[in-house]
Amino acid sequence: MDKDKKDLIPASTQAETALDVAAFIGSFVPWIGGPVSNVLGGMSLGRKLGRIREVLESLSEDLSELKSKESENYVKTEEFEDLLEQTLKRAGEERNKEKRHLYKEFLTDAIESPGESYDDQLRLLRTFEQISPDHIRVLKAIAQEPDPNAGMMGSPIQTLRERLPKLDEERIEGLVTQLNDMRITNLSSLKVIMTGRGAADLRSVTTEYGKRILKYIYEV
Repeated sequence: MDKDKKDLIPASTQAETALDVAAFIGSFVPWIGGPVSNVLGGMSLGRKLGRIREVLESLSEDLSELKSKESENYVKTEEFEDLLEQTLKRAGEERNKEKRHLYKEFLTDAIESPGESYDDQLRLLRTFEQISPDHIRVLKAIAQEPDPNAGMMGSPIQTLRERLPKLDEERIEGLVTQLNDMRITNLSSLKVIMTGRGAADLRSVTTEYGKRILKYIYEV
């Protein structure tokens, strides 16, 4: 979004700024302006508004060419307003830009492909809260295509150390344990010795739920 468009949102009082943000988003995607206005009007924003505005501006860009009656009808529902509020609250609290982008991708997907249960969507939001940028790095490393010249023997931890040179072995082990606990991965034998090809191809340890998380992470 170019600088001139951003400058249309003046820095005034909290209430006025929230209203201006909603009007600005509505000028690009009119059918989402109402829900955004309703949600922002009931939130305590303060300095968090800048983070929320960033998510909403990016969301409006994603939706600017979407023409779907199903999506337009969905954003008018109470369920969507609840989901929007839950997501923007988390985005406002999130200091990491990469993770805020996850929340934007989540909203884009929810609007473009409505129909998922509210409880399942909340579960995803709770998981987004729990994962850190380092978790994201580990997941991307696990999902990498294996090196065709992986060697004769190896281990999963050796593979991850090579793909994550900025993280030490103990840190990687801790992150994998946490991902296992969140049911995102199922990688319990990090140090087992196996064929080089088997150690290099870790994609199968991502659970079905983990694959859903990866769908959003790939967009970051």
